[in-house]
Amino acid sequence: MKLREIAHSRTGDKGNTSNISVIAHNPKDYAFLEQHVTAERVKEFFSDIVQGEVVRYTLPNIGALNFVMYQALGGGVTRTLALDIHGKGLSSALMNLDLPDKK
Repeated sequence: MKLREIAHSRTGDKGNTSNISVIAHNPKDYAFLEQHVTAERVKEFFSDIVQGEVVRYTLPNIGALNFVMYQALGGGVTRTLALDIHGKGLSSALMNLDLPDKK
């Protein structure tokens, strides 16, 4: 199963830091997301892009996880040579994260 099947995302960026929120479509799926979408998995998923730490914040009252990814944007909008100079493409890419099927 792909992450997009049970969640959507929002993102922002500032300098060389990208911030991705993963929000459960159904609040009942939040615990599943919390178990399977870890900072380590996100860091591994973006291993070619994110050079710094990935920190996860849990927001159970709104059924969301927030990931702050440091050194993730090639130096930032004014310094990078990347085609997607903002972090918005990263949230779209994260929706392709493979998850185990829900039981």
